[in-house]
Amino acid sequence: MLLQLFTTFFKIGLFSFGGGFAMIPLIQREVIERHKWISDKDFLDMLVLAQSTPGPIAVNTSVFVGYKTRGVLGAIAATLGTVLPSFIVILLLALFFAEVRDNRYVDAAFRAMRPAVVALIVAPLMGLVKGMKWYLIAVSAAVAMLVWWFGVSPVYFIAAGVAVGVVIAIANGRKGVKQ
Repeated sequence: MLLQLFTTFFKIGLFSFGGGFAMIPLIQREVIERHKWISDKDFLDMLVLAQSTPGPIAVNTSVFVGYKTRGVLGAIAATLGTVLPSFIVILLLALFFAEVRDNRYVDAAFRAMRPAVVALIVAPLMGLVKGMKWYLIAVSAAVAMLVWWFGVSPVYFIAAGVAVGVVIAIANGRKGVKQ
């Protein structure tokens, strides 16, 4: 199982361009649909936690998936699988970058990948929106605009979300509502 965790996350790390958010749909497909290691709900919870903790979201997600499936060794295996491909690629690029930095074909390849990277980032968002109520979608859109257009730090919104969630949980607890 540890080798399978490592190879799964290595494959995800090897074929993901565009950073952590571009890796999320691949992680989702592998750990939920293909291997059935975790449920949709657990993945969504892990994703929220991974986003709100320091560090790259894909690495944080791999830590949580690995830990949930095989404990500390699983977390280590999944994390190594996630970061090793990037480390190897960056090492190779650093060795050969001077020779290819002005290459028009390399530049064209990177420009051509941008739309695919945007699609990989938007795809999991669309999946998350499916189960949301309309007012939560509106709040999400408003927060995104405040962060994007006005440069408001997302930390404030994460902290506010935690506070609202705690207040709702306390209120529901007093009413006897099951969580």
